Amino acid sequence: MSEQHEIRCLLSLLALPGVGPATVMKMQALAGSAAAALELGPERLRSIGLREEGISELLALHGKPAARSAAVCDWLAREQVGVLTLASAHYPAMLRHIVCPPPLLFVRGAVDVLGTPQLAIVGSRGATFAGRELAHEIAGAVAKYGLTITSGLAIGIDAAAHQGAVDAGERSIAVLGCGPDQVYPARHRRLASALIDGGGALVSEFPPGTRPEPANFPRRNRIISGSSLGVLVVEAALPSGSLLTARCALEQDREVMAVPGPVRSRQSRGCHELLRNGAALVETAEDVLRALGDRFRPSAPPPASVVPPAGESPGGLDTDELRALEATAFVATPADAIVRRSGLAAAACTAALARLELRGVIASSGEGYVRTR
Repeated sequence: MSEQHEIRCLLSLLALPGVGPATVMKMQALAGSAAAALELGPERLRSIGLREEGISELLALHGKPAARSAAVCDWLAREQVGVLTLASAHYPAMLRHIVCPPPLLFVRGAVDVLGTPQLAIVGSRGATFAGRELAHEIAGAVAKYGLTITSGLAIGIDAAAHQGAVDAGERSIAVLGCGPDQVYPARHRRLASALIDGGGALVSEFPPGTRPEPANFPRRNRIISGSSLGVLVVEAALPSGSLLTARCALEQDREVMAVPGPVRSRQSRGCHELLRNGAALVETAEDVLRALGDRFRPSAPPPASVVPPAGESPGGLDTDELRALEATAFVATPADAIVRRSGLAAAACTAALARLELRGVIASSGEGYVRTR
């Protein structure tokens, strides 16, 4: 039996009402293959919990893959989308051994990147400037060691992590909560193209035509964590999808890491909860490598640090600049708060902030100013 035929059979099974990855695995275990599962009788199908509606539709196939599966396979071939089954050589080894692995993976881009050691970096969609900057920095740095950065292509931390790997000239994988014929959110089409052009990939377990429904994202999250050696959370509220990904990682025996943040920041609460429960504290790429330990052996020497440690002010600043800088936090700080904390007159403080921004010591955002070093 050809792999193409088995793929068509899997597509047909997954299209049945009430059937997901767990049910398909039961059907394959019972019958020996997806093709043989199409020939199962009603009693055996009921024994594994298949609903009557699904049984009726399966019996109507008369043991053959659905006609629509041929059109799907033709589209995948035409669009050069790779398709992996659990038996495929390029199916991620770590993902294959989770409790409920995807029966099919659709891959746009370099299929072989799925076999590289991966680090998942996830976090808030409503991330702060400082959080996005740190995710970008850590992603680029750890990618230089040979770790592929894996995330969910969402706005905020996910996008910053992907971009960090791309800007470092390294590879990144985006796991989608929709079919491989779409990019969600649409604003990240250019980023998705950059991932593919850089030797990375877009991955989905959902067949073409699947919309980005809310129920898809928890399933996406188990792939992000299941494919990775560990999961790093950079900013997360309570509750959040990032914490669900971390929970998946714990269940899959992956390393869980978190970046601490300001105690009054809503976006820090999820990370602090993880840290209270034993997650490894991460501030730098070197912290990531320490946390992974024997799970990963670096393939490159540590990159030289070009950013002074937090708390160290750059030299050559005048008195007003130092006072304004000390009043600016590593999270967005409103201008009026900086004026109040610094004790400077508003005009003097504004001028000092402008000079600091020109020096690259701070950056402005819609929420205020953020220290960059």
